[in-house]
Parts: sequence; C-alpha cells; structure tokens
Amino acid sequence: MPEFILMLTRDDQTVPDARALYAELADSGVAHVGFKDVGLPEDELAALVRDIRGNGHTVHLEVVAESREATLTSARLAASLEPDYLLGGSLIEPVQEVIAGSEIRFFPYVGRVVGHPCQLRGSVSEIVEDVRQAEAAGVDGINLLAYRYSGDVPTLVNAVRGATELPVVCAGSVASEQQIHDLVGFGVWGFTIGAAVLDLRVVDAPSLRGQVDAVLRAAG
Repeated sequence: MPEFILMLTRDDQTVPDARALYAELADSGVAHVGFKDVGLPEDELAALVRDIRGNGHTVHLEVVAESREATLTSARLAASLEPDYLLGGSLIEPVQEVIAGSEIRFFPYVGRVVGHPCQLRGSVSEIVEDVRQAEAAGVDGINLLAYRYSGDVPTLVNAVRGATELPVVCAGSVASEQQIHDLVGFGVWGFTIGAAVLDLRVVDAPSLRGQVDAVLRAAG
C-alpha cells in the first residue's frame, strides 16, 4: 500500500492553522505529515516540525519555489528544520550541496514545472529522461506531479515507474478515492493530499477525521 502524506496546505501554501489542524488529526492513523516552504514563518514551521516529531510521525517539506535563488533559500530552510523528506524543487546538485551531511531524503520534481500552484509540462519521454538523470545524480526518490500533468496520467506514471527503481511520490491534485485506487495500482511509494482533505472533498464525510479515514482505507 502506498504511504498517505497529509499535507497541511492549500493552493501550494502551508495553511495558517496548520498546527491546530495537525493536533486534531494527530491520532487519526496518519503517519506522514507535510507542509510547503511558503505560507508560515520559519519559527512557526519549526514548531510544527516539533509537534509532528513529538507524535512519532514522519515530516515532509515540499518546495514549490520557482526561481533558483528561492529554491536554494528553501533548501537552506530544510537544512535548518531537518524534515525526514524534502520533496520538490527542480534543482538537484545545488540542493544536494545545501543538505549534505543531513539525513534528509531528497525527492525532486521531474519534468518542466511551471506556475503556482505548480503544473507539470513536457512529453513523457522528456520526463522519463529527467527521472534517469535524477537517479544518476544520486537522489533518494522522485516527486511526480502526476495529476497536474497536461497529458495522459496513467501513461506518465507507468513510464516513470518503469524507468527507475527509486520510490515515487505522486503529489498535487489527488482528490478522490478513484485516484487513490489508481495510485495503488500504479505501485507508487506514496502520494500527497492537502486541500481535498482540508476542504472535505475526497468523500462525502462532514469531518476531517472522516476524510482521513476514507483516504487511509482507499490506500490500504
């Protein structure tokens, strides 16, 4: 079963009440919790990391910065916060240099990532080549914006899975039980959901707990 990474985010930003939402869901069965590099100041993100770690959960920081300098700033943020996983960002070697010596596992984006919220562009063959180059650079996994791709999603995910032995996380715009079932079938390592859970859109359930329960069932 793939890992469900609960993102305390909306519109590619960490939500202002992230700590309160996490406190509400800390005993829900979620083991992986994440946030974005934008939306809250560093001291509040550090407090959120302490909350997540205090419950024995795994911390994910996803980089959505677009420019080189902004991406490096976010990498330095990661080096300070020391999440378990650093997801996203389109730079590889410069980010690896920033986080060198840490135990952070790095899953960069592949393909051409544009806009905010991020969208994935490029042909399947171009994205697969990016995967191979990322693997050759020594990354720990791949962060694939599968449901933000402008082409055929199953073709893309299956091609990426077939091109690498690295774990693949599918991030962005997962918003239904059917998509989760599809990701299970694709054999991905994990997937992220943020706003669809926070806005009670995954299933017809009136609570955050009901949304999380449904996602965990679908993934299992």
